[in-house]
Amino acid sequence: MGGLNGNSPRASPRKTLSPKNSPRKTNTTLKQLLLDSRNMTSSLDSETEELLSLISYCSFAYTFTDPQESPSQQDLKRLKLIQLLSIIKTLIKPLDDQVLSPLFIMLSSNLFRPLPPPIHSVVSVLPDDDDLVSNPTPSWPHLQIVYDLFLRIVSRTSVESLRIYIDHAFLLSLLALFQSEDQRERDNLKNVFHRIYSKLTFYRPFMRKTMHDVFLHYVFETDQRHPGIGELLEIWGTIINGFSVPLKEEHKFFLNRVLVPLHKPKGMQVYHRQLAYCVSQFVQKEPELGEVVIRGILKYWPITNCQKEVLFIGELEELVETVDPQLYKELALPLCTKITKCLNSWNSQVAERALYVWNNEQFWKMASQAMEEVFPVLVEGMEKNLQGHWSKSVRQLTENVKGMLEALAPFLYSKCLLQLEIQEAGERIEEMRRKEIWEKIENAAM
Repeated sequence: MGGLNGNSPRASPRKTLSPKNSPRKTNTTLKQLLLDSRNMTSSLDSETEELLSLISYCSFAYTFTDPQESPSQQDLKRLKLIQLLSIIKTLIKPLDDQVLSPLFIMLSSNLFRPLPPPIHSVVSVLPDDDDLVSNPTPSWPHLQIVYDLFLRIVSRTSVESLRIYIDHAFLLSLLALFQSEDQRERDNLKNVFHRIYSKLTFYRPFMRKTMHDVFLHYVFETDQRHPGIGELLEIWGTIINGFSVPLKEEHKFFLNRVLVPLHKPKGMQVYHRQLAYCVSQFVQKEPELGEVVIRGILKYWPITNCQKEVLFIGELEELVETVDPQLYKELALPLCTKITKCLNSWNSQVAERALYVWNNEQFWKMASQAMEEVFPVLVEGMEKNLQGHWSKSVRQLTENVKGMLEALAPFLYSKCLLQLEIQEAGERIEEMRRKEIWEKIENAAM
């Protein structure tokens, strides 16, 4: 899977080295290949020789599932990795090609490996479960040090040197690792991937496009969960934060065609916090984009998922605070209609969350921009709750909101209440008429 540019050999650690042989036996061969390929005549200094020896030893990747693998050899490799990291941390001069080439081969050998198939069931993860390790990687004791090494190398190596070893194939291999079920690996991978994005500016369009493709495939082409969507969105959060205003059409396209549809999947609540942050960054930069986002959220509103409804209500409340106030009149009716349906929900959590929205001053300002259209909807929702909702707390909250509505526009509330009574009376008359018709039909059929 690894992608090494130029004439550097691709990493295939499980074919070139045998687990039955000690990795130490490959030291001389690796150094000789490096010397011959560069026609070096001078001997290696002791520090470089030690580095190459450690890199060679660490280039073999253990599976941690094969019973024939020696635990003592695994522990020894971990100690070698720690030693290698310690040396690189203390180096004053930058790493040269004779070390970087085998070093990237070692990184590829350890990182680019087949991942277990994803867990198909969508598990609800609360936002506070950041430390959850859903499916720990057996090789993590080694991988943790390898990621530390990788981040250190990317940080201290020149852009010109990194470009030799990090190409498009290498970046695609890194991106594939975001499907790891191990939260710890995804967090470390996120740091490395973002560091590469920050440093190798010429790869930014390609990296953005590849992340686009991951999101679109997840939303529209598969029903499998992708564990790394949240981490990729965290990277995007920092990218969006750096966008200049006015936003480019490419970035607006990403918001409309990628971020908004990410509200659709069943497992959205796992990454909703990161998604909402990305969306809010766009709206803060250009408040008029709030209409696109709000209408998109209303379009993808869940029907039977109460957890998602609660999250969506909270996101809408935050968006109303940042959206362009000139859009309030256009958004008031569709927003208040949806919130009213939610406060009538038989799920008490959804109903209470929708009622708490009316504690928000900006929401009141928005509703006041279209009072004549919004009030009939709100009054009907309030009266429906007061007459028949099973939850005592929901009824009490409804009383509080009703009091605020009456205080805001007492005449309009009374007018809407009268219209509602007339409408209900008309519905009762129509129902009685239908019953009479059916009775006549039944009597005629006897």
